[in-house]
Amino acid sequence: MTSADSQRRRVAITGMGVICPLGNSTDSLWDALSTGRSGVETLSQFPPLAEHVVFGGEAREFNNSIDNFGDLSKDRKKAIRKALKVMCRETMMAVAAAQHAVSDAGYGEQPMAPERSGVVFGSDYMLSPPDDFIDGMTKCDATTGQLDYQRWGSDGLREMNPLWMLKYLPNMPGSHIAIFNDLRGPNNSLTLREISGLMAIREASQTIARGHADQMIAGATGTRIHSFKTIHAMQNEQLADPRSAPAEASRPFDANRTGMVIGEGAGAVLLEEMTQARQRGATIYGEILGTGSSTVTDANLQGQPITAMTQAAKSSLAEAQIPIAQIGHINAHGLGTTRCDLAEAQVLQEVLGQHSKTIPLIAVKSYFGNLGAGGGMVEFAASLLALQHDRLFQTLNFESPDPEAAPLAVTTTGDLSPGNSFLKLNVTPQAQAAALVVSRVDD
Repeated sequence: MTSADSQRRRVAITGMGVICPLGNSTDSLWDALSTGRSGVETLSQFPPLAEHVVFGGEAREFNNSIDNFGDLSKDRKKAIRKALKVMCRETMMAVAAAQHAVSDAGYGEQPMAPERSGVVFGSDYMLSPPDDFIDGMTKCDATTGQLDYQRWGSDGLREMNPLWMLKYLPNMPGSHIAIFNDLRGPNNSLTLREISGLMAIREASQTIARGHADQMIAGATGTRIHSFKTIHAMQNEQLADPRSAPAEASRPFDANRTGMVIGEGAGAVLLEEMTQARQRGATIYGEILGTGSSTVTDANLQGQPITAMTQAAKSSLAEAQIPIAQIGHINAHGLGTTRCDLAEAQVLQEVLGQHSKTIPLIAVKSYFGNLGAGGGMVEFAASLLALQHDRLFQTLNFESPDPEAAPLAVTTTGDLSPGNSFLKLNVTPQAQAAALVVSRVDD
């Protein structure tokens, strides 16, 4: 170990918060995971797209009410309620998840030290729904079937909400969270699709480890359930067969998988310097041991996900300095598409060797599909809850192993031990990959 390594401060996880298709709390998330309850249902936010997308993992309990944001002080509740008008749904979910994590960590009433606390939050690109443009388009004669584009600048824009853009800037989740919690330390926003959450944790934990902060909120929010984003997914990704029963549609690693299920959600954790966390008697859900990331393309800029995931996983394990045999379980990306699952299986065989056949693997997307940038965080929370309850849950809909994939120990029951540590993986279609290694902390 180098002198630099010996000076790195340890990073504890002391708070969690989620907004997802399985509920607005970690308790509801665990209840669903431990009982095998799916959050995939027929779409309700907009009409199903016949023969294309008819179901998804909607955060149905999140109704944009201030009550969704957890236990809040009077002043914080007033500030958040006032700001809701300049938040889109993704930002609202982000703020709610973060506030749940803050409260869970014991900082609901007791504020964090402002100058020593910060936030790193990830998101997808944010798009406004068509409704935002209807009045302006009507002003430009859209109802006649011939939109007068020349009048948009002079007439159409006047019908737009002057604060419209503030709803859809990807740095707004982190900005709101910092303002509501008076976090004046390091602040950053990431837009890295499905790896946004893990990368937020990576940056936040490194910030604490090198001494630039003592507490950091890390999280991500995202959606694939959106009038525009759903169409983008239809055009560019393999989606589950719309004829499937909703609860059975997300089938990571199963031989009969037909594609990913769309979803929405957000998650956040509060990271804290270990000594401080122990001194104040905080509940410690785990310790960040190692992180890794990689992006790989070929000469034609085509993503190489196998190489990227392999490099990210190996980097996280090397930093963690933990023998592979001691990894308690794998929390896979588990997208449920033909190619991505095959690639991930190959990666796990390369990284873990023979242990890939025996280390239990969970695929949390089997419960709610792809939540976009928010998915990795909710999946991460699921493994922390498994450590807390000392029980690993089953992967839904895994019935037939894929003979073309490397053999994996995908969980089919809910009575396995989660071990004392786990490896978490996420990857994007562009071959950006991230990995984390987390362990329990001895009392």
